Amino acid sequence: MGDKANAHSGAAGRATAADHPASVRNVVLVGHCGSGKTTLVEALALTAGAVNRAGRVEDGTAVSDYDEIEHRQQRSVQLSLVPVTWDGYKINLIDTPGYADFVGELRAGLRAADAALFVVSAADGVDGSTRMVWDECAAVGMPRAIVVTHLESARADFDTMTGICAEAFGADDPDAVLPLYLPLHGEPGPDGHAPVTGLIGLLSQRLFDYSSGSREEAEPVDGQLPRIEEARNRLIEGIIAESEDETLMDRYLGGEEIDLKTLVQDLERAVARGAFFPVLAAAPAAEGARQGLGTVELLELVTGGFPTPLERAAPVVTTPGGAAREVGACDPDGPLVAEVVKTASDPYVGRVSLVRVFSGTLRPDETVHVSGHGLTERGHEDHDVDERVGALSAPFGKQQRALTHCIAGDLACVAKLNRAETGDTLSAKDDPLLMEPWQMPDPLLPLAIQAHSKADEDKLSQGLGRLVAEDPTMRLEQNQHTHQVVLWCLGEAHADVALERLRSRYGVQVDVIPHKVSLRETFAARSTGRGRHVKQSGGHGQYAICEIEVEPLPNGSGIEFVDKVVGGAVPRQFIPSVEKGVRAQAAKGVAAGHPLIDVRITLLDGKAHSVDSSDAAFQTAGALALREAAAEARIHLLEPVAEVTVMVGDDFVGAVMSDLSGRRGRVVGTEQTSGGRTLVRAEVPEMEIGRYAVDLRSISHGTARFQRSYARHEPMPPQVAERMREQTREAS
Repeated sequence: MGDKANAHSGAAGRATAADHPASVRNVVLVGHCGSGKTTLVEALALTAGAVNRAGRVEDGTAVSDYDEIEHRQQRSVQLSLVPVTWDGYKINLIDTPGYADFVGELRAGLRAADAALFVVSAADGVDGSTRMVWDECAAVGMPRAIVVTHLESARADFDTMTGICAEAFGADDPDAVLPLYLPLHGEPGPDGHAPVTGLIGLLSQRLFDYSSGSREEAEPVDGQLPRIEEARNRLIEGIIAESEDETLMDRYLGGEEIDLKTLVQDLERAVARGAFFPVLAAAPAAEGARQGLGTVELLELVTGGFPTPLERAAPVVTTPGGAAREVGACDPDGPLVAEVVKTASDPYVGRVSLVRVFSGTLRPDETVHVSGHGLTERGHEDHDVDERVGALSAPFGKQQRALTHCIAGDLACVAKLNRAETGDTLSAKDDPLLMEPWQMPDPLLPLAIQAHSKADEDKLSQGLGRLVAEDPTMRLEQNQHTHQVVLWCLGEAHADVALERLRSRYGVQVDVIPHKVSLRETFAARSTGRGRHVKQSGGHGQYAICEIEVEPLPNGSGIEFVDKVVGGAVPRQFIPSVEKGVRAQAAKGVAAGHPLIDVRITLLDGKAHSVDSSDAAFQTAGALALREAAAEARIHLLEPVAEVTVMVGDDFVGAVMSDLSGRRGRVVGTEQTSGGRTLVRAEVPEMEIGRYAVDLRSISHGTARFQRSYARHEPMPPQVAERMREQTREAS
């Protein structure tokens, strides 16, 4: 790794198609917004020779300037790929958003990668969201390393930050989170802050000086800086503790000097299997410099310590019908199994899909089978179609560099997959397969929208369809009860980006309107009503009279219609007409215009005319009878109640429970879980949790997650119901 005596040999530059999975490294960068992920990607691209000056690609276009939304820093809200080459290895750097609203993009990045770099700011520390992602990686055994940035800040302290990382990420074993290098500081400036000018390799005890703008190896510093001895001993002990050689610790404690090559090999093995998590420091290159501080060391860690795609178990694969299917791990000659991890629209080439190939080899102009991903409840399609692959390319800024193929373990952009969506599986057309999808976060923030104009209304459906095709974390709902079009998003920033994409990419202007919940009505007590529909205006008239009784039923009973007519007062052929009329009126509501539920409607008596009675007349009479019964009764306004479960850190349990109570919620139980977290269960009216996705993030400092599901409708408190009725009257 970075402690190797020889620095980069010079074989670097732009990435091309990989020839073998062993030469590929897929690395996802994780960290909160502002931690420096994108800057680090640019610094690594500069060091690898993919760009010729800091933050720029060779044609002068910024590495991070992606044509997604013109007025935003695009890579702060979307996953992006920057492939580079280092010492013969192709490294796919997957930059993910730091905003919690775009956790879907982050999950896609984790799916596409085989290892993770957690980027933390020395000035800001580790936030709760980053810790949660660390736990997700730990659950699947993903190898991880930590990169400390913003060392130029006056508040930066590498040693302190290393301790914070050990506490945050090394709960089970703090000695598995240790630095490989210590920063070397230059002369303090006028503000008293001493800049970091180099790194000291703890294993080799050599100094790597970056003050000249490139990495220069200096003489050993053993004895010059006494503080490295303690850090070096702890690092060696941490590496040996993870060694597969059980005799190594006894030999070390016995005074034997362990060979540097042995230590490096054991370190690389421990990192690759996710048992040791090295901490490194990095800083971007100054203007005109060729290398950023720590970037060479980081690239050497990626190529030497991170696993190849061959070492990753493939996700579960089945046939589209659900039959289990064994697929070899990352075999370029095996059956084709690839996955769309991101979908975007390019104004010039149309839809572009970022694809990770897990088995086989993907080639341009071949026909593949596209299998859907089971997200129909979110407005996505389930696919089972053949589609021709367009051109393959490697993205870099605004450029797309053509590829001749993409082997198992590699990533590529595929043009013109017009039916494939994020999460879909690509396989051979004569051997269709389906990969188990990764976990998608549930969108829990509703955004009700309507077209701004008639022209927008004509384009709205198509624009929304394309929008949700790109983003599986977004759900499209056309609510038949409230007659609203609702986009369910992950948060306010997610919603803002969705609206901006509709406007700028699809030319659809929409207005945001208040979101409505689906209210219901029911009778509070037994009531009777008489419907009389008698009209005579020459020729055949209309004659129908019916008497009904309405009584409330238990929650969830729906509408029950009972016929108790005797003596043929209502002819048998017109009894279904009465039922049809009362059910139609119930669907329209009897008080505030909301559907009537949970009642038994009993037809008791009526009258008919031998000539003037008809199906339509008895339908009208049934509706009139129900309205009269409602006018004589007390009507309950019912609101939907959701079952809410909140997973929150123990420090915020009190605040969460207090907030739920303030939303008219009932906490029904709590459950202690591992990792200092508590599961809170509650029942809360849905109209009180419209913005809960945003508010919970504020209450818990981004560390809580919640789920909701419909439980039932129940009566509103009288004062709330009266307020809703007043709003209805004002609106009408």
